Amino acid sequence: MATLKVPTQTPSAAEDAEQLHKAFQGWGTNEALIISVLAHRNAAQRKLIREIYNETYGEDLLKALDKELSSDFERSVLLWTLTPAERDAYLANEATKRFTLSNWVLMEIACTRSSRDLFAAKQAYHARYKKSLEEDVAYHTSGDFRKLLVPLVSTFRYDGGDVNMMLARTEAKILRDKISDKDYAHEELIRILTTRSKAQINATLNHYNDTFGNAINKVLT
Repeated sequence: MATLKVPTQTPSAAEDAEQLHKAFQGWGTNEALIISVLAHRNAAQRKLIREIYNETYGEDLLKALDKELSSDFERSVLLWTLTPAERDAYLANEATKRFTLSNWVLMEIACTRSSRDLFAAKQAYHARYKKSLEEDVAYHTSGDFRKLLVPLVSTFRYDGGDVNMMLARTEAKILRDKISDKDYAHEELIRILTTRSKAQINATLNHYNDTFGNAINKVLT
């Protein structure tokens, strides 16, 4: 499998921006030239190239790429060129357009990013699409999935490692009661899963396993 490597010596960002501008000129787009530049620069270098391109040519590089490229190649280049926060925003927006009640891309972004990373993604979403991620998630989802996902993308959770073991015991019992009743959309269950820190949730789930003899994922399957 080929590996993309950043050369030890690279041209300046201004030179790279010039090469990309040249790639867009003429009847066709020079895709090989685009790859030779963007595929061999790290994230910081790509960010600087974008800034220089905008300053020099008065156009956002991403918009230029969007105009010149198409299909899977366009998507791959755009995702590679975006910052992590912008990439999450792009993928989230793409997911909301699929009109599905169970979109795991949105769930992955909401559950696996740190609070700061999720906040950065929401800022990028706001800047790129002129609306909030929360409103699009609320509009394009429904039912129990909406009840869970909207607060997940809205909350700025504590990211530290401190946990409250008494709280873990109390909330493990709440989870058990609601799951036993198959009341999966109960507001207390959703509150716990969407507002507690990951460390606190892990403590609660560990207590659930130790006290009730089953891991929660086995009970739910």
